[in-house]
Amino acid sequence: MDFIISDKIKAIVDMINEFVEKELIPLEPEFLVKDFKDLLPVLQEKQDIVKKMELWAPNFPTECGGMGLSLLEHGLVSEALGRSPLGHYVFWCQAPDAGNVEVLHEHGTKEQKQRYLNPLVEGKIRSCFAMTEVDMPGSNPVMLESTAVKDGDDYIINGHKWYTTAADGADFAIAMVVTNPEASTYLKASMIIVPCDTKGFNMVRNIPVMGHEGSDYFSHAEILFESCRVPQKNLLGQEGHGFVIAQDRLGPGRIHHCMRWLGICRRSLDLMCKRANERVISPSGKTLATQQTIQNWVAESATELQAARLLTLNSAWQIDTMGAKKARDSISMIKFVVANTMNNIVDRALQVHGGLGMTDDTILAFFYRHERAARIYDGADEVHKSSLAKRILRRYSV
Repeated sequence: MDFIISDKIKAIVDMINEFVEKELIPLEPEFLVKDFKDLLPVLQEKQDIVKKMELWAPNFPTECGGMGLSLLEHGLVSEALGRSPLGHYVFWCQAPDAGNVEVLHEHGTKEQKQRYLNPLVEGKIRSCFAMTEVDMPGSNPVMLESTAVKDGDDYIINGHKWYTTAADGADFAIAMVVTNPEASTYLKASMIIVPCDTKGFNMVRNIPVMGHEGSDYFSHAEILFESCRVPQKNLLGQEGHGFVIAQDRLGPGRIHHCMRWLGICRRSLDLMCKRANERVISPSGKTLATQQTIQNWVAESATELQAARLLTLNSAWQIDTMGAKKARDSISMIKFVVANTMNNIVDRALQVHGGLGMTDDTILAFFYRHERAARIYDGADEVHKSSLAKRILRRYSV
């Protein structure tokens, strides 16, 4: 791997770090106590500044209005943006829109790109991705109950989804549903575009997660498809190729997630060290930083962060140079390594802050409750470990 970062990307990352520090972090106290929708006017002002800086949509293709950064380059950008929960939204590279853009760009028809892709990249609309189901194991995307049955020129969709991130306020969903129930395991499902104002697309609720019910971009919705009729021209790619498209979507998507998580790690470590140096714990003026336990946490966190970061950057480089299939082992590794690294560092940072860490007076409690799911979504840790181990063991079999 070539570890040299171009001067252009260094300059971009420096600009983003400065913007996050000066423009976004000061908004976090308001973000933590208000409904996200109430912040939209000021966030749109920040987005206008980002567009003028020519930093809009860094990972989206240039032909549809993005910066066209490579996966490795965007990884560095995503790390900088991940320091604030507002970063990816303001620079317009947030999930699930980022993955949906990739799917539409790769598999969409000319008409689909004009209607959905172009306005999505421009930030005029938002989208969501409906795959996870209430009664099916989320870590096994070939097990789906939701169906799409042909009726004339249409599909009739029925099914029950949840954790459809950002459905609140979205203009369309990409739904993963069974279209070919008699086909082989990996050719049963398809991806279909469903406008959210279609009759039969019912947003039941925003699911409360650890006591907090998010809104808009920070929501996870429960969706009920009830005889939801959409034209067959809304099919993405070939019928029955939903699983293949999903795998194409999830590989690069895990780089996006992991680099964002590393940004959270960096922010949490910064807060931990500042708190340790400032917090006086004895009449003689000793601070938390003098305690060996705290010193161990700082050393362990800094080392774990660096190791996870290099593993993730190497994975991004592999995907850029060899493709996601050959980087499969690294992708599995980073998913559980970085998720656990983040959980550990956030937990230590919260502990160093004591009672303050439990409040929303810092960003740490938000990170703690919002990012615990990292070890579950996009494949639970245990699934990635098992798949990785099986592939490694096969290489040693006689």
